[in-house]
Amino acid sequence: MNPEAPVRAADAHWLTVVHHRFRDWRGSRPFWAGLFTSLGGVPIAYFPYADLRLGNVTIAMATTAGAGSLIIGILLITLGIALWFQQGIRVFAGVAAILLALVSLPVSNLGGFFFGFLFSLLGGALALAWAPGKPLEEDPEEAGVAGDAEAAKAEGYTGAPLGVPHPRDMETPYATETTAHADGGRNSAG
Repeated sequence: MNPEAPVRAADAHWLTVVHHRFRDWRGSRPFWAGLFTSLGGVPIAYFPYADLRLGNVTIAMATTAGAGSLIIGILLITLGIALWFQQGIRVFAGVAAILLALVSLPVSNLGGFFFGFLFSLLGGALALAWAPGKPLEEDPEEAGVAGDAEAAKAEGYTGAPLGVPHPRDMETPYATETTAHADGGRNSAG
């Protein structure tokens, strides 16, 4: 099989097609933020209601704040799933996940024995850090190398190939003593 041959979706195995579609879906949203936030809500909601049996001894971790733990856990799971399907709420969901994780420390058995706390904190931070990608250009010929070269010459780039860093002239034709370009980039604010 030639690795350079074009692959069509009709020729690929159905698992490969599903994998590529899932990867495209996952790449267009804060997937990992939603996953960690949802996983953080599970131990927070579960541990206050869990019973641990060691032989004939039953250890119950039920506390008076069991309802609060359940509410925090369900809210975190809901925020994680909402991050997958509503990318516009990523800032709200990230801040809410971080706040709920912090509240879970005193309310829910140290935030689900720190597992739920850490996962929720990480998920909230990832939700805040995620930014949607830029869409691809429609016509690559229109914004090709010729357009980049003309724009580079207009801005004063000369001599070096495009994309390679090189020294530029410090003074521009429109620089005065009050602009940021004058005096080697220093601005005289006083």
